[in-house]
Amino acid sequence: MEASSRGLSRNPSVPDIGNSPDRPPSALGASDRIAIGDFAIDRNEVTIGDFAAFAEETKLKTAAEQEGGGHEWGSGWERHPGWTFRTPYGEPPLDTLEPAVHVSWHEARGYCAWVGGRLPTRGEWRLAAYREHGGGSAAGFVTGTTYRYPTGATPEGANTSDDDAWARHAPRGATRQGVNGLYDMGGNVWEWLADREGGDALTAGGSWWYGPDKMREESMQWKPADFYVAYIGFRCAYDLKS
Repeated sequence: MEASSRGLSRNPSVPDIGNSPDRPPSALGASDRIAIGDFAIDRNEVTIGDFAAFAEETKLKTAAEQEGGGHEWGSGWERHPGWTFRTPYGEPPLDTLEPAVHVSWHEARGYCAWVGGRLPTRGEWRLAAYREHGGGSAAGFVTGTTYRYPTGATPEGANTSDDDAWARHAPRGATRQGVNGLYDMGGNVWEWLADREGGDALTAGGSWWYGPDKMREESMQWKPADFYVAYIGFRCAYDLKS
């Protein structure tokens, strides 16, 4: 299954943009952000359109594009020609607001630096995904409450392997709004976090491939940082000036 992702390794060439908070983000990259304590986090996952703007400006050719296509689980990990962030299943997506996948941890980190941010840490993810700080109060979440799922007390409304409206990826804002007003912190696609353990990086949130149990905090998974697959995307975090 998807969890068995250790072992694939190649190191993509990612432009060293630098983490410059003064760099103006692209029009697509200027996503809605939610402030939580001393950091902010993207309300939504980085989309195909967002990442395409980054790739075009920086002349980035992703590892999936260079190395013959991204991966999907079948009889083990299988590479599929033509599967890239632009064409996640070998053909144009229904909507460029779907999450950007077939992106390695290194490439995700490069994008976040380009928009003046960084990948969120495990601690930041925990605060944003499960504990309501006020951004989701209009949707009925209670400030100060810690929830079992990013969608609240239940996984209802997330894009998982259970019955829902999405066969694979859901576009930005299509699923139910969750804790702190965030979307898809659980389900849809796994998301890269900043945390590293040797050659591996941490992912959180689960994906449409799995059931809702993978949405919980204890189900975070380590995957090779240079791995790229149809089930992993990301969002960015930002330091707030005091």
